[in-house]
Amino acid sequence: MTIKTIWLVRSGLAVSMGAVALCLAILPLRQSSAAVAVGLHPGPMSRAEAFARAEMLGALGRKMFSDPSLSASGVQACASCHDPAHAFGPASAMPVEMGGEHMDRPGLRAVPTLRYLQSVPAFTEHYYDSEDEGDESVDNGPTGGLTWDGRVDHGAGQAKIPLLSPFEMGNKDAAEVVAKLQKAAYADDIKVAFGETVFDNPEDAFDAAAEALATFEQSGPDFYPYSSRYDAFLAGKATLTAQELHGRQLFEDPAKGNCSSCHLSEPANDGEPPQFSDFGFLGLAAPRNMAIPANNDPNYHDLGLCGPERTDFAGRSEYCGLFRTPTLRNVALKQSFFHNGYFHSLRDVVSFYATRDSDPGRWYPRNADGTIRKYDDLPQAYWDNLNQDPPFGRKPGDAPALTDPEIDDIVAFLGTLTDADLQSDVTGH
Repeated sequence: MTIKTIWLVRSGLAVSMGAVALCLAILPLRQSSAAVAVGLHPGPMSRAEAFARAEMLGALGRKMFSDPSLSASGVQACASCHDPAHAFGPASAMPVEMGGEHMDRPGLRAVPTLRYLQSVPAFTEHYYDSEDEGDESVDNGPTGGLTWDGRVDHGAGQAKIPLLSPFEMGNKDAAEVVAKLQKAAYADDIKVAFGETVFDNPEDAFDAAAEALATFEQSGPDFYPYSSRYDAFLAGKATLTAQELHGRQLFEDPAKGNCSSCHLSEPANDGEPPQFSDFGFLGLAAPRNMAIPANNDPNYHDLGLCGPERTDFAGRSEYCGLFRTPTLRNVALKQSFFHNGYFHSLRDVVSFYATRDSDPGRWYPRNADGTIRKYDDLPQAYWDNLNQDPPFGRKPGDAPALTDPEIDDIVAFLGTLTDADLQSDVTGH
């Protein structure tokens, strides 16, 4: 049921909230106890009721998403960092965004896009493809979950993180968020959706807000339009230039870019559009970004899956340095890359892949004796976790897997992945 429901969400390009509504119709809605107490849809709904509720929650979530009053500072909304005009990612090139009560606390990681998260599976340490996706016998390892370390599985859980983070929206607890919701212009809309007494229990009201935000983030036209030129090309409705076609070939060639081994570029066996991510975890050894204040402490390391933000895998050394593979859809809009925002050019990112190991001095600092401090943001105890598949795994001085013209061609191909509603931003950027 879960897989089929996800596919319905993915394929509901014209129906918008249709797939969400279908989920609500099939399954009893997880509601606040206050809503159930007043008898507001306490069980499964008809299709018409489910569609209406999905539309209502989506509209409510849209209002919350753009409301800066929900932050401790009063000036930061979800949309401040997840800008709709930038594929629901940051508009700035800063490696991390500022937040907190006085907007003076820097974050720890680059802000990811919220587009195309509807297909991310729940986190598991051992992921096996379905029959429609690939070989069911292969253990793909840690896969799925939202955020860079996959520590929450659902949109409602993800929505709560920035609301309560001390370096994001900065609320102390659920009650503080709910107090703001009660003063919002749409407070009555929350009561209509979740019951007149929903605010009596702060945890219930907080859950309600997170549910509304998660429903909004399942809006097809906003969050998964599949409207890029590459999507049109796959549908036989557009063409790619010779450079873009060559870039695609290099992107998929296992001896060259090998990008599609993780950033899947072909439709699935069931016809699902490519997500440009397998949602797995990799260690890539992005250079340490000293523009992140936390990195001024030489003992601090962001180790992704094994902490410090995620705590359930603390001490699992085989997971240290691994971060979830993001989608490459709309990647040409980004102005900072990797979990630490070290790179600010898409071409530099592709060049790093091509030359990380063959020319490490290009990317990593040098010690006082002139030796290269490679992999400088990952303690050596975890170097065995780094991906060595092509184009990685070469020795210093070896020819890189990609030439400069080939890197340009891959970058050109990646430019075809920008959704139609954002394409003017690419030319402007």
